[in-house]
Amino acid sequence: MKITAVEELSKSRSKVYLDGEFAFVLYKGELRLYHIQVGQELSEADRNEVMTKVLPKRAKLRAMNLLKSREYTEKQLHDKLRLDFYPEEVIQEALGYVAGYRYTDDLRYAVTYITDHENTRSRMRIEHDLLAKGISGDVLEKAWEEWEGLGGTQDEEAMIAKLLEKKNYNPENTDPKEYRRIYAFLMRKGFSGDSIRKVMKTKLDIRQI
Repeated sequence: MKITAVEELSKSRSKVYLDGEFAFVLYKGELRLYHIQVGQELSEADRNEVMTKVLPKRAKLRAMNLLKSREYTEKQLHDKLRLDFYPEEVIQEALGYVAGYRYTDDLRYAVTYITDHENTRSRMRIEHDLLAKGISGDVLEKAWEEWEGLGGTQDEEAMIAKLLEKKNYNPENTDPKEYRRIYAFLMRKGFSGDSIRKVMKTKLDIRQI
Protein backbone atom coordinates (compact mmCIF):
# COMPACT_ATOMS: atom_id res chain seq x y z
CA MET A 1 0.00 0.00 0.00
CA LYS A 2 1.29 3.45 -0.86
CA ILE A 3 1.87 6.04 1.85
CA THR A 4 0.13 9.10 0.45
CA ALA A 5 0.33 11.51 3.41
CA VAL A 6 1.77 11.90 6.89
CA GLU A 7 0.15 14.68 8.94
CA GLU A 8 1.60 15.80 12.25
CA LEU A 9 -1.03 15.46 14.99
CA SER A 10 1.27 16.56 17.82
CA LYS A 11 5.00 16.80 18.44
CA SER A 12 5.14 13.07 19.03
CA ARG A 13 2.35 11.63 16.83
CA SER A 14 1.34 11.71 13.19
CA LYS A 15 -1.65 10.54 11.15
CA VAL A 16 -0.73 8.15 8.36
CA TYR A 17 -2.71 7.88 5.12
CA LEU A 18 -2.55 4.85 2.86
CA ASP A 19 -3.82 4.99 -0.73
CA GLY A 20 -5.41 8.35 0.01
CA GLU A 21 -7.33 7.27 3.12
CA PHE A 22 -6.58 7.75 6.81
CA ALA A 23 -5.18 4.52 8.27
CA PHE A 24 -3.81 5.08 11.79
CA VAL A 25 -1.72 7.23 14.11
CA LEU A 26 1.87 6.37 14.94
CA TYR A 27 4.56 7.84 17.15
CA LYS A 28 7.71 9.28 15.61
CA GLY A 29 9.82 6.29 16.59
CA GLU A 30 7.31 3.99 14.91
CA LEU A 31 7.37 6.08 11.76
CA ARG A 32 11.10 5.46 11.58
CA LEU A 33 10.75 1.79 12.52
CA TYR A 34 8.33 1.09 9.67
CA HIS A 35 10.01 3.51 7.25
CA ILE A 36 6.89 5.62 6.90
CA GLN A 37 7.58 8.23 4.24
CA VAL A 38 5.25 9.84 1.72
CA GLY A 39 5.54 8.12 -1.63
CA GLN A 40 6.93 4.90 -0.18
CA GLU A 41 5.17 1.54 -0.07
CA LEU A 42 4.11 0.00 3.24
CA SER A 43 4.37 -3.75 3.12
CA GLU A 44 1.34 -5.85 4.03
CA ALA A 45 3.39 -7.49 6.77
CA ASP A 46 4.22 -4.16 8.39
CA ARG A 47 0.62 -2.95 8.11
CA ASN A 48 -0.62 -6.15 9.72
CA GLU A 49 1.87 -5.77 12.55
CA VAL A 50 0.69 -2.24 13.23
CA MET A 51 -2.98 -3.23 13.11
CA THR A 52 -2.74 -6.46 15.08
CA LYS A 53 0.03 -5.78 17.59
CA VAL A 54 1.03 -2.13 17.95
CA LEU A 55 -2.36 -0.43 17.97
CA PRO A 56 -4.40 -3.04 19.90
CA LYS A 57 -1.89 -3.06 22.74
CA ARG A 58 -1.96 0.74 22.90
CA ALA A 59 -5.76 0.91 22.71
CA LYS A 60 -6.15 -1.63 25.53
CA LEU A 61 -3.78 0.35 27.75
CA ARG A 62 -5.63 3.57 26.89
CA ALA A 63 -8.96 1.99 27.79
CA MET A 64 -7.58 0.65 31.06
CA ASN A 65 -6.15 4.03 32.00
CA LEU A 66 -9.48 5.73 31.29
CA LEU A 67 -11.29 3.23 33.50
CA LYS A 68 -8.91 3.84 36.40
CA SER A 69 -10.38 7.27 37.03
CA ARG A 70 -14.11 6.54 36.51
CA GLU A 71 -16.60 4.12 35.03
CA TYR A 72 -17.60 4.38 31.37
CA THR A 73 -20.37 2.79 29.39
CA GLU A 74 -19.22 0.82 26.37
CA LYS A 75 -20.39 3.62 24.07
CA GLN A 76 -18.56 6.28 26.07
CA LEU A 77 -15.36 4.26 25.97
CA HIS A 78 -15.80 3.65 22.24
CA ASP A 79 -16.20 7.38 21.63
CA LYS A 80 -13.10 8.16 23.68
CA LEU A 81 -10.98 5.74 21.67
CA ARG A 82 -12.48 7.05 18.45
CA LEU A 83 -11.33 10.54 19.40
CA ASP A 84 -7.83 9.11 19.73
CA PHE A 85 -8.07 8.03 16.06
CA TYR A 86 -7.97 4.29 16.66
CA PRO A 87 -9.41 2.27 13.74
CA GLU A 88 -12.78 0.66 14.40
CA GLU A 89 -11.44 -2.91 14.39
CA VAL A 90 -8.82 -1.94 16.97
CA ILE A 91 -11.46 -0.23 19.13
CA GLN A 92 -13.63 -3.33 19.08
CA GLU A 93 -10.71 -5.50 20.16
CA ALA A 94 -9.94 -3.15 23.06
CA LEU A 95 -13.58 -3.08 24.14
CA GLY A 96 -13.75 -6.84 24.01
CA TYR A 97 -10.63 -7.05 26.14
CA VAL A 98 -11.87 -4.81 28.96
CA ALA A 99 -15.36 -6.34 28.83
CA GLY A 100 -13.85 -9.79 29.22
CA TYR A 101 -12.45 -8.72 32.58
CA ARG A 102 -15.74 -6.96 33.47
CA TYR A 103 -14.03 -3.59 33.53
CA THR A 104 -17.00 -2.33 31.53
CA ASP A 105 -20.48 -3.48 32.43
CA ASP A 106 -23.41 -1.39 31.21
CA LEU A 107 -25.87 -3.03 33.60
CA ARG A 108 -23.66 -2.36 36.61
CA TYR A 109 -23.10 1.19 35.41
CA ALA A 110 -26.85 1.80 35.04
CA VAL A 111 -27.74 0.36 38.47
CA THR A 112 -25.04 2.49 40.09
CA TYR A 113 -26.22 5.59 38.27
CA ILE A 114 -29.85 5.02 39.31
CA THR A 115 -28.80 4.46 42.93
CA ASP A 116 -26.66 7.60 42.98
CA HIS A 117 -29.50 9.78 41.66
CA GLU A 118 -32.62 8.08 43.03
CA ASN A 119 -33.31 10.90 45.50
CA THR A 120 -32.40 13.86 43.30
CA ARG A 121 -33.63 13.06 39.78
CA SER A 122 -36.92 11.83 38.38
CA ARG A 123 -37.14 8.43 36.74
CA MET A 124 -37.70 10.09 33.37
CA ARG A 125 -34.60 12.26 33.81
CA ILE A 126 -32.48 9.28 34.86
CA GLU A 127 -33.65 7.26 31.85
CA HIS A 128 -32.94 10.17 29.51
CA ASP A 129 -29.42 10.51 30.94
CA LEU A 130 -28.62 6.81 30.65
CA LEU A 131 -29.97 6.49 27.11
CA ALA A 132 -27.79 9.46 26.14
CA LYS A 133 -24.79 7.65 27.63
CA GLY A 134 -25.40 4.69 25.34
CA ILE A 135 -27.30 2.37 27.68
CA SER A 136 -29.79 0.30 25.65
CA GLY A 137 -33.47 0.12 26.50
CA ASP A 138 -33.21 -3.57 27.43
CA VAL A 139 -30.32 -2.97 29.80
CA LEU A 140 -32.13 0.02 31.29
CA GLU A 141 -35.20 -2.09 32.03
CA LYS A 142 -33.07 -4.76 33.72
CA ALA A 143 -31.26 -2.06 35.71
CA TRP A 144 -34.52 -0.77 37.18
CA GLU A 145 -35.52 -4.33 38.11
CA GLU A 146 -32.18 -4.97 39.79
CA TRP A 147 -32.32 -1.62 41.57
CA GLU A 148 -35.81 -2.41 42.91
CA GLY A 149 -34.61 -5.87 43.94
CA LEU A 150 -31.91 -4.19 46.01
CA GLY A 151 -34.58 -2.18 47.81
CA GLY A 152 -34.41 0.96 45.70
CA THR A 153 -37.37 3.33 45.88
CA GLN A 154 -38.21 6.83 44.70
CA ASP A 155 -40.56 9.47 46.07
CA GLU A 156 -40.89 12.06 43.32
CA GLU A 157 -43.38 14.13 45.30
CA ALA A 158 -40.79 14.53 48.05
CA MET A 159 -38.22 15.61 45.47
CA ILE A 160 -40.65 18.15 44.02
CA ALA A 161 -41.47 19.49 47.49
CA LYS A 162 -37.78 19.89 48.24
CA LEU A 163 -37.22 21.85 45.04
CA LEU A 164 -40.23 24.05 45.80
CA GLU A 165 -38.89 24.71 49.26
CA LYS A 166 -35.59 25.89 47.78
CA LYS A 167 -37.53 28.33 45.62
CA ASN A 168 -39.53 29.55 48.64
CA TYR A 169 -42.72 28.59 46.84
CA ASN A 170 -46.04 29.40 48.51
CA PRO A 171 -49.29 28.73 46.60
CA GLU A 172 -51.05 31.50 48.52
CA ASN A 173 -48.88 34.34 47.23
CA THR A 174 -47.56 33.03 43.90
CA ASP A 175 -48.96 34.82 40.85
CA PRO A 176 -49.91 32.86 37.67
CA LYS A 177 -46.76 33.89 35.79
CA GLU A 178 -44.46 32.66 38.56
CA TYR A 179 -46.54 29.50 38.92
CA ARG A 180 -46.08 28.69 35.21
CA ARG A 181 -42.36 29.39 35.43
CA ILE A 182 -41.87 27.02 38.35
CA TYR A 183 -44.14 24.41 36.77
CA ALA A 184 -42.09 24.51 33.55
CA PHE A 185 -38.88 24.21 35.58
CA LEU A 186 -40.16 21.04 37.26
CA MET A 187 -41.36 19.59 33.97
CA ARG A 188 -37.85 20.01 32.55
CA LYS A 189 -36.63 18.00 35.52
CA GLY A 190 -38.69 15.09 34.20
CA PHE A 191 -41.46 15.04 36.81
CA SER A 192 -45.01 14.21 35.75
CA GLY A 193 -47.56 16.99 35.44
CA ASP A 194 -49.93 15.26 37.86
CA SER A 195 -47.27 15.03 40.58
CA ILE A 196 -46.19 18.63 40.07
CA ARG A 197 -49.73 19.99 40.26
CA LYS A 198 -50.51 17.92 43.34
CA VAL A 199 -47.49 19.17 45.29
CA MET A 200 -47.81 22.76 44.11
CA LYS A 201 -51.47 22.81 45.04
CA THR A 202 -51.12 21.38 48.52
CA LYS A 203 -47.65 22.73 49.27
CA LEU A 204 -46.58 19.46 50.82
CA ASP A 205 -44.06 19.80 53.60
CA ILE A 206 -41.06 17.54 52.82
CA ARG A 207 -40.80 16.76 56.53
CA GLN A 208 -44.20 15.11 56.33
CA ILE A 209 -43.56 13.05 53.17
